Amino acid sequence: MTGPSATGPVLLRMTLRAEPDVFLVRQRGREVAAAVGMEHQDQVRLATALSEIGRYLVVTLAVPARAEVTFAVTVDATPQVLVTEVTAVPPAGTTEQTLTEALVLGRLVDTFSVARDGAALVLRMTRRIPAPTSPLTPDRLDVIRDNLNASAASTPLEEMAEQNEQLLAALEQTRAQRDELVRLNEELAETNRGVLALYTQLSEELDETNRGVVALHAELEERSVQLRAASEAKSRFLANVSHELRAPVTAVIGLTRLLLDPASDPLTAEQREQAELIRGSAADLLSLVNELLDLGKAESGAIEPNWTDVELRTVFGQLRGTVRAMATRPEVELVVVDPAPPALIRTDEVLLTQVLRNLLHNGLKFTARGEVRMTAEVDGDWWVVRVSDTGIGVPAELQERIFEEFYQVPGRPSPTGARGTGLGLPYARRLSRLLGGDLRMTSEPGAGSTFTVHLPLRPTP
Repeated sequence: MTGPSATGPVLLRMTLRAEPDVFLVRQRGREVAAAVGMEHQDQVRLATALSEIGRYLVVTLAVPARAEVTFAVTVDATPQVLVTEVTAVPPAGTTEQTLTEALVLGRLVDTFSVARDGAALVLRMTRRIPAPTSPLTPDRLDVIRDNLNASAASTPLEEMAEQNEQLLAALEQTRAQRDELVRLNEELAETNRGVLALYTQLSEELDETNRGVVALHAELEERSVQLRAASEAKSRFLANVSHELRAPVTAVIGLTRLLLDPASDPLTAEQREQAELIRGSAADLLSLVNELLDLGKAESGAIEPNWTDVELRTVFGQLRGTVRAMATRPEVELVVVDPAPPALIRTDEVLLTQVLRNLLHNGLKFTARGEVRMTAEVDGDWWVVRVSDTGIGVPAELQERIFEEFYQVPGRPSPTGARGTGLGLPYARRLSRLLGGDLRMTSEPGAGSTFTVHLPLRPTP
């Protein structure tokens, strides 16, 4: 009677024949649940489910159905489960669906199912066993089985008294829950009144804030107009001043060239040195004036790209020849890698050349030894041109600031002694965006920098 089942060792097996057995099955089910460590509420739920099944089989059906009740525990499962099976041969016409619809036990157990086994119907219920300090081993289950078989069953009257006590306890718990619910409803009503008052206050404050936001928006719009006007005035000033400065600066360069010409009157060594300084300073000033003029044009929108099909290999070849003249130091190598043919892009050749020349000059200016390398490749619908160097690099927190006009990284002198204006990179980024792309930078101090130009293969002008 207590051998292993399909689910695990059987703890108890009982027979259900008549109405008094319903009380006995209920009592023993509660004892089995308590023995395996279930909480009191779970014990009552299992007992109630067995009571409902028993009453239906021996009282509700027109012909009482004799049934066998089996309690077993899964040993290897995690968590372990108490499996209760009721096997009965009900009257003809009773089907699995009939029993499933008549016995609504979903809230009392974890799972409930009805299956046919030949002429018999097997009602199977499971309930998870709370995780104990140690699992229910076969040895422990043997002890529980022996204790259950040795315990005496109570009479129907005693079981009825136990049920009444459980009902009274449930009623008392329900009453306490009802009182708690009333208290919570009162607190909720008080909270709702507070929330309503707070909502009214917040609505008034929000209206006041909205009025302030509207006024601030109007003020910001006015300031925006003023800023646009100031920006336009600045651009006009830069363009005009740059244009006016180019002529005298060019004249200074021409005069120093005449002074230094061997055909002119000879100069002393000191005079020649001073003339060279004047010419170098004038050349730097002319470069600054030209960059200011270009930047002013870019800001004012006066630059309109001339869209044509450009062969990148040609552009790279021209830059290789013109920029290599600057790489006069043997410690720095200029490497321009031609892209694989065909290397066509629709862009403005002059503006693109300015961007790449600017990046190459910047790399040579801040690289003491190593190389400055330019490559290009296609990535989807984009050309990706990279100019990398092995120079001094830029800290991460300053990598966006170098694209601001006139900004120069503090404590970052050029190892070549060349002086910058802080306008080359901002101008290169503006031109890149004007061509439908963008200019980005990655760098690490002491390990060099990489400037990446993304340009569309076929931009939409």
